[in-house]
Amino acid sequence: MRLPPPLHPWDLAPREAIRLQRELAQRVTRVDSLAAVQYVAGVDCSTNRETGMGRAAVVVLSYPELAELEVSRFQEPLRMPYIPGLLSFREIPLIMGALAQLAQVPDVLMIDGQGIAHPRRLGLAAHLGVLLDLPAIGCAKSILRGAHDPLPDEVGARALLRDRGEVVGMALRTRRHAKPIYISIGHRIRLETAVSYVEACHRNAYRLPEPTRLAHFYAATAPT
Repeated sequence: MRLPPPLHPWDLAPREAIRLQRELAQRVTRVDSLAAVQYVAGVDCSTNRETGMGRAAVVVLSYPELAELEVSRFQEPLRMPYIPGLLSFREIPLIMGALAQLAQVPDVLMIDGQGIAHPRRLGLAAHLGVLLDLPAIGCAKSILRGAHDPLPDEVGARALLRDRGEVVGMALRTRRHAKPIYISIGHRIRLETAVSYVEACHRNAYRLPEPTRLAHFYAATAPT
């Protein structure tokens, strides 16, 4: 996959990174701007505190069949310490390395992380979507920003995630007796469309949708 030229450096001081987030958040497109979807890519990262290494995994699946077509992993020393709200500066260089090795360009990215459900409305999925100008969905396992009404303990139950009066995502229960997942706009997609793709990519036996579930598995597994 050919990547666009970088929009900015990654070794920014926190104050500069925050300023850049506010600027890039203005570029997020919150309406549907995607063609017919044939390929969905799941994206996730893992880190090793002992070695200081990070690893990204990207898994390309056919859609709607969800057949696994391609797996790409990339690892290198982490360039930035963990700073709440600035995770994208730590993980996107890893993800770019994995994406560059893909033969197939995904039609939509499903990322284990936040989209606009972020203090400055530019979480990992939104940041990556803007950099690549690809449709992107944030599909997180926990809340970074916002709150929602209680959910019934049934599959398909949902509630809007709101922050300071603004809808920033959707809580969706994908498995009974399990915590919901949190879906938010990354780029070039409406929230309702993002939720529909996450539901379409879900296997009943698991909490996570298949793209991010597989990406999570491969990110935790060293390449052979």
